[in-house]
Amino acid sequence: MAALQQKLERFNKQQEKLQATLAKTAVRPAPPPQSNKKQQQSKAPPAAGQQGPLTPQVPLAQRFSFANDKEKLQQIATIRRAPVGAQIKRVLDLLLETRQALLPEEINEVCFVDVKGHKEVFESLKNNVKVAFDGQRFSYKSKHDLKNKQELLVLIRKVPEGIPMGDLKDSYLGVASDIQELKASGDIWVLMNSDSQEDVVYPNDPKIKIKVDEDVKQAFRRIEMPREFVDVERDLQKSGMKPASNSARKQEMARVLGLSQKPKPKKRRESKRTKYTNAHLPELFQMGL
Repeated sequence: MAALQQKLERFNKQQEKLQATLAKTAVRPAPPPQSNKKQQQSKAPPAAGQQGPLTPQVPLAQRFSFANDKEKLQQIATIRRAPVGAQIKRVLDLLLETRQALLPEEINEVCFVDVKGHKEVFESLKNNVKVAFDGQRFSYKSKHDLKNKQELLVLIRKVPEGIPMGDLKDSYLGVASDIQELKASGDIWVLMNSDSQEDVVYPNDPKIKIKVDEDVKQAFRRIEMPREFVDVERDLQKSGMKPASNSARKQEMARVLGLSQKPKPKKRRESKRTKYTNAHLPELFQMGL
């Protein structure tokens, strides 16, 4: 009975010590905050020639918030098991967004593609036409090396046959808005190619900006256009030009061979417009308005 009483007393003393330890831990003061001077130093921008932290410039789609380390490791494993093309696309998106020259370790830290540890990814990225590699760092390489709107306008004026929008849209950040500003100011034209359905940027030469009188515009719009191609060829011949085709001869040959009877065309709703004119081309006089 005495031995049991001793064990009980020893247990009570251990409980008291444990409670005292927990109390000390609970009231332990928090570490003092850093001074304002240190905070300002930590927020100071990087010096010239140095690259700042990458996280603020990475798009939200490429940032991750992991609930725990297990989820993070699972996501990294999924990215690294993806096809090489998918990993290259991920790195290209990062380089395009940041417009910085990044080391393989920095790429791995931000988008979890192990460029250095995956030989096929490394070689494919190094030989990609959209990537510049200086032996250490990777950076995005656009087709045209442009930095601002003035350089953009100089390039467009050098190419009178036009530049596809796709060749310009990744030149630098903000190029799309600069193109719209140049279009609004009348320095360039942006027209859609009927075959590729892609916008093409053309220069608007300031030397050809002229003012056209209103009576000349109206006279041009009143010109009646031929309805049949035979009439077009006849007008060309009257003007001393040789047409590339001979529709009259084709019709005569078809009549001789008995091919003149054509199937009845489907009835079409007649247009309210009775004449073909140049009124559908108002942009030709847009400069003079």
